[in-house]
Amino acid sequence: MTTSTSNQIPVAVDPRIRELAEKLTVEQQVGLLTGADVWSTVEIPEIGLKRIVLSDGPAGVRGEDFDERHDSISLPSSSSLSAAWSVDLARRYGQVLGQEARRKGVHVVLGPTINLHRSPLGGRHFECMSEDPVLTAQLAAGYVTGVQSVGVGATPKHYIANDAETERFTADSVVAERPLRELYLAAFEQAVTEARAWLVMSSYNSINGTTASENDLLETPLATEWGFDGVVVSDWTGVRSVDAAKAHQDLEMPGPVGAWGPKLVAAVESGEVPREAILEKVTRILRLAARVGVLDGFEPAVIELPKAIDGRAFAREAAARGSVLVRNEDGVLPLDPSALKRVAVIGDNASDARTQGGGSATVMPLQIVSPLEGLREALPDDVEVTYTRGAKVSVGLQEFPRESLSNPVSDVPGVRVTFLDATGAEISGEDRLASHLIWFGVGIPEGTTTIRMRTAWTSPDDGVHQLGIGTVGHISLALDGEKVFDGELVAEHAVLGAALFAPPQETFPVTTTAGQRVDVDVVFALPESQAIPFSAVLIGEETVVDDADAEIHAAVEAAREADVAVVVVGTNSAIESEGFDREHLDLPGHQDRLVSAVAAANPRTVVVVNSGSPVLMPWRHEVAAVLLGWFGGQEFGAAIADVLLGVQEPGGRLPTSWPAALADVPVLSTMPVDGKVHYAEGIHVGYRAWLKQAAEGGASPAYPFGFGLGYTSFELGQVSAGTSVTAGEGLTVSVPVTNTGSRAGREVVQVYVAREDSAVDRPVRWLAGFGSVELDAGASGTADVSVPARAFAHYEDGWQYEPGTFQVLVGRYVEDEFSELTVTVA
Repeated sequence: MTTSTSNQIPVAVDPRIRELAEKLTVEQQVGLLTGADVWSTVEIPEIGLKRIVLSDGPAGVRGEDFDERHDSISLPSSSSLSAAWSVDLARRYGQVLGQEARRKGVHVVLGPTINLHRSPLGGRHFECMSEDPVLTAQLAAGYVTGVQSVGVGATPKHYIANDAETERFTADSVVAERPLRELYLAAFEQAVTEARAWLVMSSYNSINGTTASENDLLETPLATEWGFDGVVVSDWTGVRSVDAAKAHQDLEMPGPVGAWGPKLVAAVESGEVPREAILEKVTRILRLAARVGVLDGFEPAVIELPKAIDGRAFAREAAARGSVLVRNEDGVLPLDPSALKRVAVIGDNASDARTQGGGSATVMPLQIVSPLEGLREALPDDVEVTYTRGAKVSVGLQEFPRESLSNPVSDVPGVRVTFLDATGAEISGEDRLASHLIWFGVGIPEGTTTIRMRTAWTSPDDGVHQLGIGTVGHISLALDGEKVFDGELVAEHAVLGAALFAPPQETFPVTTTAGQRVDVDVVFALPESQAIPFSAVLIGEETVVDDADAEIHAAVEAAREADVAVVVVGTNSAIESEGFDREHLDLPGHQDRLVSAVAAANPRTVVVVNSGSPVLMPWRHEVAAVLLGWFGGQEFGAAIADVLLGVQEPGGRLPTSWPAALADVPVLSTMPVDGKVHYAEGIHVGYRAWLKQAAEGGASPAYPFGFGLGYTSFELGQVSAGTSVTAGEGLTVSVPVTNTGSRAGREVVQVYVAREDSAVDRPVRWLAGFGSVELDAGASGTADVSVPARAFAHYEDGWQYEPGTFQVLVGRYVEDEFSELTVTVA
C-alpha cells in the first residue's frame, strides 16, 4: 500500500508546480485563492487543474449537498471515537471517511475537529475529541492518517483556541503563551508533524487580538516549526480582509465572492501584498491538487488503496468500542437473554435516538438503528419487548416519518418539490424522501424565485396533531386546501446552523382519525440575495404532551412488570449543536423524574445516556447500571444491544470529566466579556482543573477522566521503564497485564507524569501516554506505552526541561491508585 506519509510530494516541492504557478497571471493566481462556489475551488483548464471538492464533516462525508437521496455513512461522534482510546480505531475511522469521500467525488474532508473540551458547556463538544491534548493529538493523527491513506486530504480544525460557540465569529480568545503551546496547539501538532495533514482550517475567532486568518500563528509554529506544507483553508467566511493574504492563509472559502478578489489584485499590484506571497499560496494549492489527483501530469500521493473497510459494520464496532460503562451494580450487565421474559424499553431517545450532532457535521444516512430496534432484533423471539416513551425529549417541529408521506404527483412515498420562476412557471421538479429540505450552495435551478413542496401526510392515530413549518423567510402553508399561514418567519439569532437546523416555526392544530390523510402544500420564497446561498424548509409535527405525569406512570407500570428496564435518556438538537453553547447540563424535559420513578419500581434499571457531551445524572446512585452511548452514529441501536447483551465489551474510557453538579465545574463559562474570552485558568483545564480544585478542598467530578468499567477484571503487574529522560529522548513504560476475569476483554493503561516541589506551576498530574491490550480470560500480555521527552517539558520562551525528579504514574484513570516510578530529567 502506498500511503500519504510515504509518497507525498516533498516539502521542497516538485519545481514543476512552482513553474505552473508562475505561468498564471496575477488575476488567475488571486482567483485561485477564493473558492469557485460553496464547496469547490477554481478550475484552470489551461494548466490541467480541475476543481478540488471539499466537504463536511468530521463524522461522515456529506458531499456537496444536504440531499437525503445522496446518503452517507454516519459514524459515531468524535467524543465517542475518543472514548475508545484507540489510535487504530481512529485510523480506521478516518479510512472509512476517506472511502466515503472517494465514493462521493470529494477530495478534502473538513475534519477532524480537535479543539479541546475546555468547558462542558461548549455547544460543539460532541464534535471535538477530548479535554486532554495528548489523547486528542494521538487520535487526531490516527484519523488524519486514515483519511489520507486513500488519497483524500484531511483538515484538522479549527486552528486555534476555538473552544466555544458564543459569538464565535468575533470572540477574542485571550490565551497566555504557555497554555496556548502546551494545550491548544499541542492538540494539533501530531496531525501535522506525524500524520502530515494536507490542510488545516483556520478558525473564526481572534487569538490575543488578531483574527485567526490573519494571525502569525499560521506561520509559527504551524509552518516554521512543524513543517506544514499544505493549504490553510478558512472556515466559511472566515477571511475578513486583504490582511489575511499577508499571513499564511491560503484559501478563502466559500466563493466566488469574498474579501479577496479584485481587492487583493489591487493590493498585489500596489505592492501592499508581495507577489511572492501569492505565488507561495498558489503553489501550495496546486500541490494539494497534485496530491488528490486533480492536476494533470502529476502522480497522486496515493496510487494503491488499502483494503476497503465495510462502513456499516465499522460504524457498529466503533459505537460499541466508544461506549463507556460507568456503573454496574451487582454485575447486572451484561444481560443474559435466556433469563429474560420481558424487557421494558423506555425513553423518547430509545425510539428516536440522537445519532449525530447538529450543524455542519450533519449527514444523511440511509438508515438509522434505534436502541429499541436494536434490542428487538437482538433478543430471542420469546422475549417480549415493550416500549413506552415516559418523557418527551424533542422540542419544536420534527420532520415527518418518511413512511407517513405520499407524493401526490409521482404516487411514491415522500414529497414533490417544484422550482418556479418569477411568472410562476415550473422550471423543474423532483421527488424527495424527507420533509426537512436543505439547499446549501447547490440544488436550486437558476432563475428560481419560489419553491413549492407538496405531500400527503397520514395520521398515525386519533387526536389533535400540531402540524407546521419552519424556515427563515417568506412562506405559506395550506392544510387540506385551507391556507393557515402566509407570512415572514424571522430568525432570532444570526447563526447559520440555527437557520438550517432549528429555524423559527409556526404550528397549527389538526384533528384527525387514525389513517386519515392530510394534504400539505408549502410555498417558500427564495431570498433575493445571500452571502452564502442557502435555504431550508422544515415540514413536520410538534409533539405535545398534555399530561407528563401520566407518561411517567405508564413507564413505571411497564418497568414494574419487566425483568429489566432499559431507559434511554438524552439531549436534543436545541441543546447540542453548532452555533450556540449550552446553558446548563440538565437532561431536557422530565427525564430525571422518569429515571428515578422507574428505578424505584424496578431495581434492575439500566440507563443508556444518548448525549454527545456530559449531562448531570442526579439519579446515578439509584439505578443498577449506567452506559454512556454518546451520539453513536447510524448503528447506535445495534451497538447498544451488542453491549447490553454482552456480545461486545463496553470498550470506552472517559475522554472528558463528567461532573455531579454544574456548580462543581472548575472551568465553566464560555461567555465573552466585552468580546473577550479570558482563558484565566491557564494550563489547568479539564481533569487538571478538577485535580487542582480537589487539592484545594473543592469538589471532584462524578466520573473522572479516563474512567470506565468492563465485563471482566484485570491486574496490572510490576511496571518497568528507563530511569532518565533527556530533551531528545523519552522512555517506554512496560506494564504486564493479566485478565483475571471469566471472559475476554480490553484494558486501557494510562501513564501520567507528576512533579512535586516544582519551581514551575504544574498540574497535579498530566497524561503522558496510553496503550491497551486485549486478552482472553486468564491470559497475560504487556502494554508498552511510549512517553515522549516533551511530556516532561514546559513552555517558556521555548520548550524547557526543569532538571530533577519526576514521578511516572501508571493506572487505569486519572484518580486511580497508581503504580509509581521515579525518573530523572537531566
